[in-house]
Formats: sequence, structure tokens, C-alpha cells
Amino acid sequence: MNTNGVSTNISLVSAFTAASTNAASTVTNASGSATDSVSLSDRIMNLWSGKDHLIHILLIVALVFIAHVLVKLLRQYSEWMINRSHEKKHPFDFVTQQPKFITLTRLIVSAITFAIYATAILLLIWVYDPTGSSNTFKTYLTSAAVIGLALSFGLQGLVQDVVTCVTIILSDAMDVGDVVDLMNGVIGRVERVGLRFTKVINFYNQEIFVPNRNINNVSRFPHGGVLVFADVQIPGKADPQAIAEIIQKVSRGMAGQFNAIILSEPAFSKIESTPGGWSFMRVRFNIWPGQNALIENIFRPQMVSAIKALDPNYADWQVVVTYRAMTAVGS
Repeated sequence: MNTNGVSTNISLVSAFTAASTNAASTVTNASGSATDSVSLSDRIMNLWSGKDHLIHILLIVALVFIAHVLVKLLRQYSEWMINRSHEKKHPFDFVTQQPKFITLTRLIVSAITFAIYATAILLLIWVYDPTGSSNTFKTYLTSAAVIGLALSFGLQGLVQDVVTCVTIILSDAMDVGDVVDLMNGVIGRVERVGLRFTKVINFYNQEIFVPNRNINNVSRFPHGGVLVFADVQIPGKADPQAIAEIIQKVSRGMAGQFNAIILSEPAFSKIESTPGGWSFMRVRFNIWPGQNALIENIFRPQMVSAIKALDPNYADWQVVVTYRAMTAVGS
């Protein structure tokens, strides 16, 4: 009986000893792993805290390269997003190629890139002379200030162009695809708003590059052109339906023949009566700005001549043409 008790105690002591040994080994392994991780981080910190300037320079160059690549990738992604959101059709089937906010994005990316390289130069100077005993840092700042002052005086026109470009973009004065009158003899469709120039395509398909600093006033055509309203009076002795057919036939013929000037199909109102006792039918055109002669010298005489076939006494004054901004044909 005593022998069994002694055996049981010996077994318990052996199990406890084995468990203690396993726990100790586990703690030892964990401590070793922690020591290894600390050693790895220490090695990384010591890589910069060492006195080898070549390692410092290589680290700075690598960080600058990575930052530059990231900025370029961000620029590409932002331009892709802007282009995707601006893919839209205009009244004359023109698809925007370079939205104006891409110009602002490129300006911001250029500024960030300049800041990255300027910071890299400062770090290189600091690595070369950490105590500042050779006044290299002061010389760098003085040189940068002198160069900046010289550029500000020598490139005043460039600075004005860039500032005007940013103002145009942020104020939404005009957008790519708009038909505008820049009040300096330039009328056309905006194709690009750049940092220095705004590119405009005029009626003759000429590419006009206007310096941004010369843009003082912008006249924007919200409908993509000029709205023309021609009120054709219906002769009292003629059949109103026959006159309406003539009006529609002449108007559609004009739009088909001069589709480079008339930007959309003509719209027609119903025959309306006035308190004065006469009736009229209104035709709406959307034409390229500055091409009013087409309506005055071709459309009106052709309309008067066609109606005279039914009423020989029909006069030129019975076709009234006005140019104004309206959204409804009959209003």
C-alpha cells in the first residue's frame, strides 16, 4: 500500500517537471522571437542613424522616387475619373476631349512634384552638413529666393495666365464645349482651357489660341448658339393649313441645306391669333453666332416668295425676325 503511494507521488512530480520544462521552453521561444523582431527594427533604424552618407542619399532618392510615382498615379486616376464624368454630347455632336478640371489637376500635381524635389534637396543638404557650419542651407535659401524673385519679374505674363486660368475654372465662367464670345473678336467653341492659352474653334474651323490674361469678358451662349424666332404672318384670304405647310417646307429645307450654320432642326408653334385680328406661326432656329445674314438675306426672302404664290400681295414686313433667349417656342 505504501509502495503504491510512493509511485503515485513520483508520477505526479515527473508530470509537473515536464510541464514546467515545456512552459519554460515556450517562454524562451517567445522571448527569442521578440528579440529577433526588436533586432530587425533596430537594424532598420540603425540604417538611417548610421554615419554612412551614401546610405542616407540612397534612402532619400528612393523615397523621392516612390513619392513621385504615387503622385503621377494619382494624377492619372484623377484625370480618368474627370474624363469619365465629362463624356457628354453637345448640341452639335461634339464630345469633350479635355475637361477644364484636368488643367487644374495637372497644376496641383506640378506643385506637389516641385515641393517633393525641393524637400529632397533640403534633406541632401542636411545630410551633407547636419550642423550647418558651412552655411550651405542659408546659401540654398538665399539662392532660391533670388531665383524666385527674378522669375516673378521676368514671367509676369505667365503668372497672369496661370492665375486667370485658375479663376476661370473655379468661377465656372466657361467650360469645354461651350460656344462663347470673348469680346475681342473671337467667337467659337471652347476646346481646351490650358494654363497659358484657351483654345477656341471658330466658325471657319480655325484653331485660335487666346492668352488667358487677354480674357477680360466672357459672353456665354447657353443654348450652344443664337436662338432665332421668325413670326410668319398668315394671310387673311389664304388657307391657314396651306400656309403652315409652306412655312414648314421652307424652314426644313433651309436647315437641311445650311446644317453647318443651323445647329438643330427647326421647331414650329401652332397657328396663333392676336388681338389685332391677324394670325401667325412662329419658327425657331438655333444658329451659329454671327450668322444672322442667313436668316435676313435668304430665309426671309425665300419665305415671302413662297407665300406670294398663294397671296400676291404678301409683303416682306409680314415676316418678323427676332433674336432673343427663350425656352418655349410659343412663349
